[in-house]
Amino acid sequence: VGKVTYDETKRFYLTAWVGGRLDRLFVDYTGLSVSKGDHLVELYSPELYQAQEELLSAIAASTDMRESKNDYLRGRAEKSIVSAREKLRLWGLEEAQIEAIELRKEPSDRITINSPISGVVVHKNAVEGMYVETGTQIYTIADLSEVWVKLDAYESDLAWLHYGQEVEFRTEAYPGDVFKGKIAFIDPILNAKTRTVKIRVNLPNPGGKLKPDMFVRAVVKSQVAGGGRIMDSGLAGKWISPMHPEIVKDKPGACDICGMDLVSAESLGYVAAEKNTAPLVIPSSAPLITGKRAVVYIDLGEGRFEGREVVLGSRAGDHYLVESGLEEGERVVTKGNFKIDSAIQLLAKPSMMNPRQVDALSQDDLRSDQGSMFSDIPVGIKRQIGGLFEQYLEIKDDLSHDRFKASQLRIPLFKETLESVDLSEISGEAQLMGVKELGDMNVGLGLLAEANTVGQGRAGFEIVSNAMIASIRHFGTDGGQPVHVYHCPMAFGGRGGDWLQASEGTENPYYGSEMFQCGSLAETLNSVQGGHEHDGHGHE
Repeated sequence: VGKVTYDETKRFYLTAWVGGRLDRLFVDYTGLSVSKGDHLVELYSPELYQAQEELLSAIAASTDMRESKNDYLRGRAEKSIVSAREKLRLWGLEEAQIEAIELRKEPSDRITINSPISGVVVHKNAVEGMYVETGTQIYTIADLSEVWVKLDAYESDLAWLHYGQEVEFRTEAYPGDVFKGKIAFIDPILNAKTRTVKIRVNLPNPGGKLKPDMFVRAVVKSQVAGGGRIMDSGLAGKWISPMHPEIVKDKPGACDICGMDLVSAESLGYVAAEKNTAPLVIPSSAPLITGKRAVVYIDLGEGRFEGREVVLGSRAGDHYLVESGLEEGERVVTKGNFKIDSAIQLLAKPSMMNPRQVDALSQDDLRSDQGSMFSDIPVGIKRQIGGLFEQYLEIKDDLSHDRFKASQLRIPLFKETLESVDLSEISGEAQLMGVKELGDMNVGLGLLAEANTVGQGRAGFEIVSNAMIASIRHFGTDGGQPVHVYHCPMAFGGRGGDWLQASEGTENPYYGSEMFQCGSLAETLNSVQGGHEHDGHGHE
C-alpha cells in the first residue's frame, strides 16, 4: 500500500530575488494551474528601479562614446551595459523584459515576475501588500505531469522486489483503471516502527488523474530463478538507466533524462530465464513448522515415510522455496503429515518437536495410535499460553478501536513469544493439537501483518482467535481470571466470528466503531483448569 506524492525533481519554489513590496498576486489561491510564462507577481522594488536606471545610463553613455576615438572608454561603456543587464537578469527579469526597458527608455517602478515552469500552485506563502526580502518564498509550484508513488513493503516482501520491476496499482478514485510504473528506488533503511521499507515508483500522469496523497494498492509479480534471484527474460541483454528505470535500451549509452551512463540488467541482479533453472518449491501444506525449524515427511515407498528437516526460503503464494534438504523428484506428504508426526510422538521417537533427525515410520506404526489427551497440563505450558493471551488481547483492543496500524506493530513481539513456546513437556495428541494451534496462530499473524486493509487484517485475526480459543480450551492459562468467548453472527458476510475477552461487555474487533457492541457472550472458559463451562449467556 502507499500513496501518490509529488515528483521532488519537478517542484519549484518561487522566491523573491530582490527585496520589495508585493503590489499584486495574480494567483491568489492554491490549486490553480499555471503555464510557463504566466504572470504571478507584480513587485515594487526601489532596488530594481535603480538597477534599470543604471542600465539606461550605461546605454546612453555608450551612445555618446560611439564617436570617441578612445577604445578603452568605448570598451568600458559596453561592459557597463553587459553588467547592468546581467544584474537585472540575476534579480529575476526575463530577457524580453530587459529588452522592453531598453526600448521604452524609462525605468518602471513595478516589475512582473512570471512562472518559470508549468504546474499547479500547491502552496501560497504571501499576500498582497506584503514586504518581502531576498529569499522570501512566495509560491510553491509542482509539475504533476509526472508523479511518484511511495509504497510500504513489509520485510517479507523484500525478497521479491528489485530495481526496475514493473508495478501495477489501483486507486479508490478509479477502481477500473490499472496504472503501471517501475520501481525507481528501494530505501536502504528499514522503518523500525512499522517494519516496512519505502519503495518509490516513477510514472507519467497524463491528464492529471493521479493526485498527491491519493491512496493506492500495488502489486508486483515476480519470477525467480535458482537461488531466489529475480528473473526477467525481457531484460536479457538490455541496458538500464540507474536513475530512471523507464529508460531501457538495447545497447550501452547515456540516459535520455539525466545523461548518466546506462548499466547492464545483469549488473542490477537480473538473470535471463533461459540460462537458469527454476527454484525448487513445495506446497505450503507440506512442511511442519515450529519456531525456526521445518520438517517434511518423504514417501519412501512401500508404506514407509521418513521425516527430514529442511531449510525453507521465502513463501511464494501457496508454495515455499526450498533452500536445502530436498532433491527434485522426491515425494513429500502434503496431507496427513500431522497424523504421521503425532504417531511418531506416541511411539516416543524423534519428531518435529525434537531437533534430531526424524526416524522412518511405517503404516503399521501409524495404526498404533495410542495415548491420552489433555490431562495434567504442566503449569509452565499454561504460563506460556497465558503470555500469548495477554498479547492477543492487545491486538484485539486495537482492532476494536480502529487502530489497524497499531495492531500490526504488535505482531513481531507476538511472533517472538509464539516461537519461544515449548511443548516438549507434553506428548501424544495433546502435543500434536498444540503444535497445530500455534501454527494456525502464526499463519493468522502473517496474514494480519501482510494485510493492506483493515478488512484483510480482521480476516487474519479471526484465524488467530480460533486458534487461541482452542489452545485455552485444551491447556488453559495461569492467569486465574475468566476468559470470555464472544460471538458476532454478522461478521464476515453473515458467517459469524468468535473472539476472546478478559472482561464482559461486547467490544467487537471485526467491526470496530462501526458496530462496537455487535455480538454476545457465548461462553466463559475456565482458564485455570483448561476446561470450559456454560454460564447461561450462550451455548457450550
